[in-house]
Amino acid sequence: MIDISKAGTFKLGGHSVQRIGYGAMQLAGPGVFGPPKDRDGAIAVLREAVANGVNHIDTSDFYGPHVTNQIIREALHPYPSDLVIVTKIGARRGADASWNPAFSADELTTAVHDNLRNLGLETLDIVNLRSMFGIHGPAEGSLEAPLTALAELQRQGLVRHIGLSNVTPAQIAEGHTICEIVCVQNLYNIAHRDDDALIDDLARDGIAYVPFFPLGGFTPLQSAELSGVAQELHATPMQVALAWLLQRAPNMLLIPGTSSVRHLRENLDAANLTLPAEALRALNHIANSHAPH
Repeated sequence: MIDISKAGTFKLGGHSVQRIGYGAMQLAGPGVFGPPKDRDGAIAVLREAVANGVNHIDTSDFYGPHVTNQIIREALHPYPSDLVIVTKIGARRGADASWNPAFSADELTTAVHDNLRNLGLETLDIVNLRSMFGIHGPAEGSLEAPLTALAELQRQGLVRHIGLSNVTPAQIAEGHTICEIVCVQNLYNIAHRDDDALIDDLARDGIAYVPFFPLGGFTPLQSAELSGVAQELHATPMQVALAWLLQRAPNMLLIPGTSSVRHLRENLDAANLTLPAEALRALNHIANSHAPH
């Protein structure tokens, strides 16, 4: 067993969760579309994560679509009482595997009911509204209408807490005027640090920040600095990248995804890795070297 408690906990909605969780995106087929090649393997990864103390799982019914949530239900239902399942709405998949905005009140309501049904829940603990003004990164645009629709579903008791995904600071500020925002989920990792100031602001407000693609996502992180630090510390580059995130801010909650039990264990073991000051200096250089000149 791996002790992930060394990374500490942080408040997420109504629960205190371990700071290393699990992202279920890779449990669907290629391109996050269709079924996985190895469904039994996907179930084994989820059960291994929970057995090692993970109590924060990130998912969406548009992964697959439906596939990932159905696998989570098969693997873990009835769920442990301390497990927080965070899902997201605001997009739908086309028959060609495209990602399309689904922002109307009707589409959001349907998405919440799809998540409830496929996860086997009566209430969703946390739902992130994913902004679709920009597919590959945050872009400005008002979230008032979709967030108001989601807040109405919260009033009906279908959703306990609301978060935001792929958003700008202005959109977060707008969100606060409509409902309580318990977490923000944006692209952030050791090489892509656009949200540095935002993370610090959210930490002061006690709001969780959940970086997606913490290991680079579809273009895995690679750098000489990362490999060098990993070699010195007898760790993998991915463990170092995760440990850097954990040390970056106390409100950082990690959801690295994998379909491999071996990689899952490696990711979880990052909780036991402390980066010395000289390693942090070398790693901070990665972001500077990726910055536009």
